[in-house]
Amino acid sequence: MFAALICTIPLIFCMGYFLMGSLPLLILNHDTPLDAHFIRGLFRIYYLAVMCTGTLAAAAYAYAGSLPYAAGVAAIVLLAFILRAAVLPHMDALRTRIENADAVAIAEFRRIHITGMAVNFVQLATLIWGLFRAIPGPQLQ
Repeated sequence: MFAALICTIPLIFCMGYFLMGSLPLLILNHDTPLDAHFIRGLFRIYYLAVMCTGTLAAAAYAYAGSLPYAAGVAAIVLLAFILRAAVLPHMDALRTRIENADAVAIAEFRRIHITGMAVNFVQLATLIWGLFRAIPGPQLQ
C-alpha cells in the first residue's frame, strides 16, 4: 500500500500544479489568440499528465489489492481522457472565433477555463479525502 501512496504523489502534484497555475490566468481577458493558445496548451499538458500519473497510481492500488481506490483513480483517468477529447477541440474552435473578436466565443472560452478548474478542484479534493481514508490511523480500543 505504501508504494501505491507514493505513486499517488505525482498525480496530486499534477492536479495541484494545474489548479495553482491556471488560477492566475483568470485575470486574462481571454480575448486574444495568444491567451487562448496558452490556456489550451496548459489544459492539454494537464490532461496528459493526469492520464499518465493516474494510470500508474491506479495500477499500484490494484497491485496492492485496494480495488476501490484503484477504481477511484481510474475514474479520474477516464474523466481526463473524456474531457481531453471533448474540451480541446472545442477550445480550438473557439480560438478561431476569438481571432475575430467574437464576444460570445470569448465568454465561452472563459467559462470552459473556469469549469475545467472547478472539475479539477473537485477531483483533487476527492482524491485527498480518499487518501485520508486509505491511510491506516492509530487503532482506538
